[in-house]
Amino acid sequence: MNQLLLDTDVVLDFFLDRQPFAEDATRILALCEEQQLQVFVTPVSISKVYYILRKLGSHSKVITHLKQLLTLVEIASVHKEVVLEALESDFKDFEDALQHFAAKIEPSIQLIITRNLKDYSKSSLAVMTPVAYLKFRNAACD
Repeated sequence: MNQLLLDTDVVLDFFLDRQPFAEDATRILALCEEQQLQVFVTPVSISKVYYILRKLGSHSKVITHLKQLLTLVEIASVHKEVVLEALESDFKDFEDALQHFAAKIEPSIQLIITRNLKDYSKSSLAVMTPVAYLKFRNAACD
């Protein structure tokens, strides 16, 4: 599973250095930098990360950080079909539904990485925490 969608919470762990989660988020993004992993995020995540980081720093600094992130990750599409599926789904959280259906229409994505597994209980894709994914990946490489 080398193509995955990174949920907003994990991206925020990285940017906000939220302990003890930041280390795993950093390791996942480092795998992207080393081209061992292809990670997708959605425009929804970028928007939410901007909104939260902007409360803590200047517009130009936040834009610089997001541009750096975009050198590592791809953007999964969110279009009308994705929004309609999210609206009609059984997901309790609309943002998570958007993330899920954006990942689902991207043929290479087989996995969503999030710290909030319960939010993706309705997912038809595999869902793992960053810790579980990194353990799984390490075991597969051994």
